[in-house]
Amino acid sequence: MNSAIQIHAGKTALAHVREFGLQAKDIAVIPAAAGGPKGLILQALDQWLFGDWLPSATRERSLIGASIGSWRMAAACHANPVAGFEKLAELYCEQRYSNKLSAHQVTEKIRHLLHSFISGHEREIVEHPSHRLQMIAVRGRGLLHQPKNGLHTKAGFLAASFANLAGRSRLAKHMERVVIGDARDSAPWLKNKFDSFETHFCALTQDNLVPALLASGTLPLIMEPVRHIPHAPGGTYWDGGIIDYHLALPYSRISTVESGGLVLYPHFTDQIVPGWLDKSLAWRRANIGHDSHWLDNVIMISPSNNFVKGLPRGKLPDRQDFAYYGLNHDARIRQWKIAIAESARLRDAFVEFVARPDLSQVKSF
Repeated sequence: MNSAIQIHAGKTALAHVREFGLQAKDIAVIPAAAGGPKGLILQALDQWLFGDWLPSATRERSLIGASIGSWRMAAACHANPVAGFEKLAELYCEQRYSNKLSAHQVTEKIRHLLHSFISGHEREIVEHPSHRLQMIAVRGRGLLHQPKNGLHTKAGFLAASFANLAGRSRLAKHMERVVIGDARDSAPWLKNKFDSFETHFCALTQDNLVPALLASGTLPLIMEPVRHIPHAPGGTYWDGGIIDYHLALPYSRISTVESGGLVLYPHFTDQIVPGWLDKSLAWRRANIGHDSHWLDNVIMISPSNNFVKGLPRGKLPDRQDFAYYGLNHDARIRQWKIAIAESARLRDAFVEFVARPDLSQVKSF
């Protein structure tokens, strides 16, 4: 088949779809991965999910994201999510930087982007009637707790990288997870300890929404760290994707907590890489090892290889495009917008699957 999408499902999710089909009322959680511009390829699918399909079956849902994933989920919580996703993509595409790039310049650009994206929508996002937004950031420990300068930061991340190579549990000595989220969401599946990382849960409010979004997407060494998030522990914050790159979380706990406990995961790849530092470690994937059962109730939709080959330069938009196009921002923006327009094919393919589930399309994790 030449479908624009590929679908993966855990055994519980596959059995459910086989018997009942895929219905909006059964979706309890939607994760959104870190990955920078790659997330743009999901725009049309996001708009249909949050603007059309999910509102047809209103219920409480947890939306959990890291980095651009948290930004996408904030767009989903706009009163008009279709417009929210469109504005986010427009602002993200229009980033322009000089050839004298500094961490301060990038930080200020992103801060301005987030204010433009969120301003005037704070209350509707934080108090959404059915969505429960959860955003992940990383708080430094040890050398990364309060680094005095860029050299100390580099040393801290170098030590963290070597620790992670030895094992993810060792990375927990260098950083911890902070979830800034909707206090109405009890989320026992997430709040009961499940890995080696110390995890803090802080209430999401109108005054910490932008700082939390900024921290969740703060790239180490490329941006200045966030030093303060209201209502969160003191310390130094970076991108949530460092620990939770593709959100390999214990989703299977959900089905034991409530009925209709499916997880729908719109993703830009068919891989679930636990942490950013695991990207080059092929044996570190969420469907490999003792944690693979976490995906039992997950349905993941991602672009097919044929779809990706048809995009500009035969790939998803990514951060390397900033270097590839250099100061030719117009060319980069044009290519990214072509890719975003192509995302309508992902939406249409998934709409067709929801209407007439073809289980021959579904692969097991």
